[in-house]
Amino acid sequence: MAPEVGLKRSATQTITLPPPDAQLAVRDVMRSTIPTPPAEALAAPERAAPAAAVEGFLCLEEVDGRRWSYVAGGGAGKGRGGGGAAVPAGPSIRAVPLQSPLPPAEEIMTFIRSYVVPEGFPDSVTPSYVPYMTWRALKHFFGGAMGVFTTRTLLSSVGVSQNKVTPGAIAINWILKDGAGRVGKMLFARQGKKFDYDLKQLRFSSDLFLEIGAGIELATAAFPQFFLPMACVANVVKNVAAVTSTSTRTPIYKAYARGENIGDVTAKGESVANIADLLGTGLSIFISKRNPSLVTSFALLSCGYLLSSYHEVRSVVLNTLNRARFTVAVDSFIKTGSIPSLKEGNSQETIFNPPWRHEPIAIGSRFGEAFQEPASFVAIRPLFEDERYIVTYNPTKDKVYALLKDQAKSDDILKAAFHAHVLLHFINASHARMLKQKQKQVNSNRSDNYGNLYSRNMDFLAHIAESCKIVSSSYGTFKKKAREQGWIMSESLLNPGKARLCGRRPQ
Repeated sequence: MAPEVGLKRSATQTITLPPPDAQLAVRDVMRSTIPTPPAEALAAPERAAPAAAVEGFLCLEEVDGRRWSYVAGGGAGKGRGGGGAAVPAGPSIRAVPLQSPLPPAEEIMTFIRSYVVPEGFPDSVTPSYVPYMTWRALKHFFGGAMGVFTTRTLLSSVGVSQNKVTPGAIAINWILKDGAGRVGKMLFARQGKKFDYDLKQLRFSSDLFLEIGAGIELATAAFPQFFLPMACVANVVKNVAAVTSTSTRTPIYKAYARGENIGDVTAKGESVANIADLLGTGLSIFISKRNPSLVTSFALLSCGYLLSSYHEVRSVVLNTLNRARFTVAVDSFIKTGSIPSLKEGNSQETIFNPPWRHEPIAIGSRFGEAFQEPASFVAIRPLFEDERYIVTYNPTKDKVYALLKDQAKSDDILKAAFHAHVLLHFINASHARMLKQKQKQVNSNRSDNYGNLYSRNMDFLAHIAESCKIVSSSYGTFKKKAREQGWIMSESLLNPGKARLCGRRPQ
């Protein structure tokens, strides 16, 4: 018997193979158990069985509202098999459109819509999207037209058209003008959350500033010797408007987006604005060749721009409560017991508040502004022991103040604002009743003096106590009805002051 052969795999393992006679015996057994294939199979190993014929309808496909039917038909022609022989080709797939081809005009409109409306329109946006974009496009049309006149005036004032100064001085003046604008943009950015609190008001104010800046730029034509200071001021004003417009743009687009498509809504909105701007620029270039009056052109274009801006901002529907929308909701609840819908509340919101307008309510004020004598504070403090705020009325300033305690949360701020409006309603009703009683006895001037005298000496503590009872019983109802109308009550945008009352006495 032949010796066994050992193969050493590694230093620790050795594989031993059986002897040659045993290997031959195993091979004979395997041959006897495996059946021999038929001769036909050995003769043509590469020929495959023909596949079953597939013909007729396969499936339907829809793309952008148009449908196609996919069908399988008989193959035409012959292909090459594995051995080089010609064999019939398999069935082919054909796409059959189920609609007639679109006319050229509709094809063009489909192409334009892909640039100006979000995908899935109108289901992908809220119903107020169309009026907003209509007014926005009209605003940018007037803005583009205005840009031609302002640029032409600036170039003329700086001396390009008359060649009165050297190119170096022109470049320096232009760079200084742009630099001043960038500084103004940087400084105005510190407004912070005001861009979120008073979104519509700041947006309309930015367009108003933009027109003021354009007016100053056009005025350089009358005073070219003051080009640099006037152009710097105009550019500062316009850049302040630009940073305000940019900061308020995303929240507005977010209000129109349904789902996670804010990027698409923003892109299509800016595309519409750019198209309108280009159309306005082209029209203005055509008109400027006839040298129209700058004053007349500025007046017409500015009126169109501001009117479009006002309606653009007015068409925005937000579901958050800032001070203006909160005032609308509370006043409606006090007078009618109901809360306006989102569309009604936004349509009644005050868009433009001039700086000199008297604000009857202040939230989060400092103690010294609300109280001018300690007796009034000591008298009303027990009424608010269980609350995280204090509401009072200062007759000297004719203003209701809501002071917040250091534990005040978002809901406490809402309740304090609600309480301030209720107290203001009581005070205004008392004023109206007293003036009505005296209007037949005194003339209008003495009536005004009497009203002021009464507001300063009235006993408002009774009104504060009565307002506490009303608020404790109606605030929950107010919140419930507001939520039913779609208003977000979990987070407010009332922009309260930073002052807080601390309960601890200093050491």
